[in-house]
Amino acid sequence: MRIPRIYHPDTLNTDDTIELEADAANHVGRVLRLSVDAPIILFNGQGGEYSAVLIESGKKKVTALIGEFNDKCIESPLTIHLGQGISRGDKMELTIQKAVELGVTEITPLFTERCGVKLNGERLEKKMSQWRKIVISACEQCARNTLPIIHTPKSLEQWASESTDELKLNLHPRAAHGINGLTEPTHGVRLVIGPEGGLSDNEIEFASDQGFEEILIGPRVLRTETAGLTVISALQTRFGDLG
Repeated sequence: MRIPRIYHPDTLNTDDTIELEADAANHVGRVLRLSVDAPIILFNGQGGEYSAVLIESGKKKVTALIGEFNDKCIESPLTIHLGQGISRGDKMELTIQKAVELGVTEITPLFTERCGVKLNGERLEKKMSQWRKIVISACEQCARNTLPIIHTPKSLEQWASESTDELKLNLHPRAAHGINGLTEPTHGVRLVIGPEGGLSDNEIEFASDQGFEEILIGPRVLRTETAGLTVISALQTRFGDLG
């Protein structure tokens, strides 16, 4: 059985005893039904992980004794900042989850002309909390010890016009080349993906004016939740750590 990996936001130190947060305790005690002396792995998202063992495991409270630190890092040498047009339903959640598994370092949800999703006030706070939980869960699953950053949503215009040395990329069928035609990025990649219906012509032109290079990913038109993950996989294969 694979040793469960549990995120804990606080500082972790060898020989300390900690009480797991409610969601983690519920997962360990109720879902996995782990008993006392069961091994787990703890990480706080700042790099590295700790071995640990349960010293109390109940339905309401789970505590662990922290063991040795392991400076394990599986971060890709290629940093990718994904600007994703906010999609409806569970498509956005799927995109965030799989993008984290594929190694992105930052995600900015984008309001675009065709995104069709309104987020503000309390609804925005709830959505951000939900997205952060998805990031944490994906890291627990894929063994990443550094949490990717998920930024508060902003407009495409705000995000695309930010000053950066990243290689800026945008999918477009008129592009002259694909991933293999790119020069190796020295400061990471900033990738924009439109929502359902894609970016508008005005948004595509605006991105181009801001230095976004247009690329092809193949002859077929991909859904928004497929397009970003396909490009990220191709970039990681070409410049990152996917073999």
